[in-house]
Amino acid sequence: MVTVLKNVTNVITAVGEMYMFNKQHDNRVWASLFIMIISAISGGITDLSFNAIGYTWQFINCFLTASYSLTLRRVMDTAKQVTKSGELNEFSMVLLNNTLSLPLGLLLIFVFNEVDYLSQTPLLRLPTFWVVMTFSGFLGLAISFTSMWFLHQTGATTYSLVGSLNKIPLSIAGIFLFKVPTSLENSASIFFGLLAGVLFARAKMR
Repeated sequence: MVTVLKNVTNVITAVGEMYMFNKQHDNRVWASLFIMIISAISGGITDLSFNAIGYTWQFINCFLTASYSLTLRRVMDTAKQVTKSGELNEFSMVLLNNTLSLPLGLLLIFVFNEVDYLSQTPLLRLPTFWVVMTFSGFLGLAISFTSMWFLHQTGATTYSLVGSLNKIPLSIAGIFLFKVPTSLENSASIFFGLLAGVLFARAKMR
């Protein structure tokens, strides 16, 4: 259901791009977005374990994710006007983006008293833990860099929707790995939500 509802982000991004960048989308794009909305609604109705708090957090997540990609694209466009080189390269964007997250990270460390936990946890003495954490850091850097590059080359809506294509293997893996109970209606909503993502990608390629 998280996978299906994340498609709402694409709709918010597309609408936001119209107002912020005066960008128009053709009928095929809107058709795929409409299918995503229907998929999310039908999936919510047939969800086997509806939770109002969970859905509220998910929609907040969708709104913030769309706002992030739209704002980031606006920053890239502004950088073209105010920098000598005419743009911020991907390395600069990744550095600035991650640096801005440090104050929030430090605040959360003290709010949730993570300092005491880190000083006492035996994980820090395990070499395997450091190997996995270092690998995770490199993967995070690679994701940030490729995301910045793709958003720089395209638009916020395309960035959001092409990113939705990874939900196809994610949905299948989630059902099998976590043995999630499904119904015919619920599975159909997931299928149509993923199909809409593929249709959008094809429409943008054309």
